[in-house]
Amino acid sequence: RPGAGRAYEQAIRPGIADATPSGRCRLDAIARWLQDIAYADLVDAGFEGRGAWIVRRIRIRAEAFPRFGEKLELRTFCSGIGRFSAERRTSIRGEAAAVETVARWVCLDPAAGRPMGFTRDFLAVYEESAQGRDANVRLRHPDPPSDAARRPWRFRATEMDPAGHINNSHYWTPLEEDLATGDEPDSIDAEIEYRDPAVAGDAALIRDGTSIWIASTEGAVHASLLRVR
Repeated sequence: RPGAGRAYEQAIRPGIADATPSGRCRLDAIARWLQDIAYADLVDAGFEGRGAWIVRRIRIRAEAFPRFGEKLELRTFCSGIGRFSAERRTSIRGEAAAVETVARWVCLDPAAGRPMGFTRDFLAVYEESAQGRDANVRLRHPDPPSDAARRPWRFRATEMDPAGHINNSHYWTPLEEDLATGDEPDSIDAEIEYRDPAVAGDAALIRDGTSIWIASTEGAVHASLLRVR
């Protein structure tokens, strides 16, 4: 929780489409909640339409997964801020659920498509809770090994969003496919970095141990997904 400054809260109840057959809420569903509460916070603060936000990194640490139908409280705040980037921490709590997340976002000029600096009124609302912490968005995940195993993947047209590319939540699907083949996990700690936006069509999954890269058929990496545990 921030020591000072703005925090925004929202109550949700996961639906049927958010959960696995066991009732565990999937990582792609959690990622959707994160972007939805981030948008709701901006709207509530009066900054709707003031820049286009592109996510660069998300880490989800679930000590206890949310369950279907569980009453949840989401709490989010700005935990770091730069010239055109910001970090957002979001907690998810319920009767059993215990999830902590952190995401780094870049603000773009919608017309020019370039990073856009923050205005004074935006900083007046959000920088207090950041308490001087930066929000560096340099990539830190390694490139995939040249000899790593590859297999086909495909993004669907229904996974596109209003930004004109595959929505960030769908990049968690390969990990969820892995989880579906074994016992349901009690907890997880995983991080995803987004590089080159993808559109609907053929892609490739590259694997090395528990690490996954999603790449174009030409080899450009769209995203990397690393398991911390």
